[in-house]
Amino acid sequence: MNIVESFPYKVHEIENVFIPMRDGAQLAARLWLPEGAEGEPVPAIMEYIPYRKRDITRGRDATNQPYFAGHGYACVRVDMRGSGDSDGVLYDEYTQQEQEDGVDAIEWIAKQPWCDGNVGMMGISWGGFNSLQVAAKQPPALKGIISLCSSDDLYADNMHFMGGCLLGDNLSEATVMFAFNSLPPDPQIVGDRWRDMWFERLEKSGLWLEDWLENQRRNAYWTKSSVCEDYSAIQCPVYAIGGWADGFTNTVLRLLEHLEVPRKGLIGPWGHKYPHQGIPGPAIGFLQEALRWWDHWLKGKDNGIMEDPPLRAWLQDSVAPDNSYHHRPGRWISDPGWPSRHVKETPFPLGPYTIDLGEEDSNAHQQDNHDAALVIQSPLSVGLFAGKWCSYAATPDLPGDQREEDGGSLVFTSRALDEPLEIFGMPSVEFELSADKPQGMIAVRLSDVAEDGKATRVTYGLLNLTHRDSDAEPEPMEPHRRYRVRVNLNGIAQRFPAGHRLRISLSTSYWPLAWLPPEPVKVTVYPASSSLHLPIRTPCETQADEFPFQEPEGAPPLETTTLEPSEHNWLLHRDLASKTSVLEVVNDQGRFRIDDIGTEIRRSNREWYTNTDDTFTSAKGETYTEHAFKRDEWDVEIYTRTILTCTEDTFVIHAQLDAYEDNYRVFSKNWERLIPRDNV
Repeated sequence: MNIVESFPYKVHEIENVFIPMRDGAQLAARLWLPEGAEGEPVPAIMEYIPYRKRDITRGRDATNQPYFAGHGYACVRVDMRGSGDSDGVLYDEYTQQEQEDGVDAIEWIAKQPWCDGNVGMMGISWGGFNSLQVAAKQPPALKGIISLCSSDDLYADNMHFMGGCLLGDNLSEATVMFAFNSLPPDPQIVGDRWRDMWFERLEKSGLWLEDWLENQRRNAYWTKSSVCEDYSAIQCPVYAIGGWADGFTNTVLRLLEHLEVPRKGLIGPWGHKYPHQGIPGPAIGFLQEALRWWDHWLKGKDNGIMEDPPLRAWLQDSVAPDNSYHHRPGRWISDPGWPSRHVKETPFPLGPYTIDLGEEDSNAHQQDNHDAALVIQSPLSVGLFAGKWCSYAATPDLPGDQREEDGGSLVFTSRALDEPLEIFGMPSVEFELSADKPQGMIAVRLSDVAEDGKATRVTYGLLNLTHRDSDAEPEPMEPHRRYRVRVNLNGIAQRFPAGHRLRISLSTSYWPLAWLPPEPVKVTVYPASSSLHLPIRTPCETQADEFPFQEPEGAPPLETTTLEPSEHNWLLHRDLASKTSVLEVVNDQGRFRIDDIGTEIRRSNREWYTNTDDTFTSAKGETYTEHAFKRDEWDVEIYTRTILTCTEDTFVIHAQLDAYEDNYRVFSKNWERLIPRDNV
């Protein structure tokens, strides 16, 4: 990344201000103002998240916020209610209270002497979610948003449920927030009341995993804050951005299709990162691109950004399978709209273990038994190499060689391609199938098989078979009855070279990316009435390289001192004597000091996913977190531990929270919850 040392405006930082809410509570905010803004007001950009402006996101803020401020914007980084240095308790994600607070914050910002009344909202992940949700509230001063790595559908396209299947990231994300919600405000900001605020959070925030597991079907709990329920509520311009290695890229395409306001979409090869820090690369000059967006919609500059293609995406080239990539080969493509007139959904029939790509295959299959019934009951080892539902670039968290998974799957492979094939959009597979149990799941993977046999996963999808017709009203299967089901795979842009093969792999488990069904299930597929549907792309008249992105830029990085090194790894432990497998995920950020405020920070998350042999009720997810803050007379630590297990009809949660001050345990709480399984 190119570090920019000087800007058109000098930047004045204000470490903290308090923003009053309608109920008297106050939200803490950090400001970056262009010099002279009090006399000549400027537009403002708000980022509104629960991840602590004072310390945890200070490094990211140092790169982003002064960059925009240096180009003439007031930047306001707000701690949500119950987080960081703000008042109150955070009870759940994406609440109506959170959205109302966001509206109040925008109104306050617009009235400040340094703001000209025009406000934009931007954020990644949680900040991308609530940018959409607050926009749907239509605060008058909000003139545009940039939403990165977010979802319009909290149930079906989030870290909770996918195709009605419970995701492992549901536990992982609950663990992250369990720890964050238990952290104290900084005494240097809030003063002597910091300890009372801390204990209120420790006592009241609760175990969000319990709420998430109590709502296993699509209901009002999820839909009330899902903007897909009413796209027309969003009345300001939207720039939606994601990455193919992220978990939220489908949202970009849906927003382009359904919004009725000026909008743009951008999808790169990245994981869950801002695009100027994107991994896998190539990273791009995202801050410059965002600046063009803000200049147009907040300052009224006719800079041509809306004449650029409405949608740009990284068309990925074939690559050997790996658990991490520094760079994904490919090229930028563009499209004048979505759905695209350059993309056609094309069905390809399945045969016994084959994908029929055309006339040559059809002739060959005339001799085949198209009434064949193919049976699969996967071992629980399938999924151990699936990687994370959403890559956070804490590699190696991407899927490896699919041959290790295909051995326990039902596999359909095409002949070698005569010429390259490009897809762009959301593939799907239609199966006629039956199952021998009332409940079950299928995981479906589309892979690129190279000439040496190595298989790289391109995209995948999950389906809880009880959710085959509805996420709101699941229905058990009638054993051995045939059903037609459709499995939607995540969106992708991919080029398959000539000589490569396409492969569809179906498994009846995908642990631990998805939680296991209550018991083993045997699925029978009837290929004669099953098909793969691919979004085949033909080249557009306009090529994206006519609108190149600049190289990544950013303001000078935050100065920190490393005290203990970080560690990121995925470890697979196999005990052949006990037939136990454990997938261990290590995300240890070590210990470091933020030099300008003198605060030492220690952060570590570890996860373990265990199963024994093919015993479905042996599934166990365990997480452990450590957070510590130390400075002068301030020394606090938080430890959390969460364990999720199950029986055939119940989820079982054990959790504990311990807080320390000056090495004395000052708070301890334990949870044990039993939650009935609801067709999951």
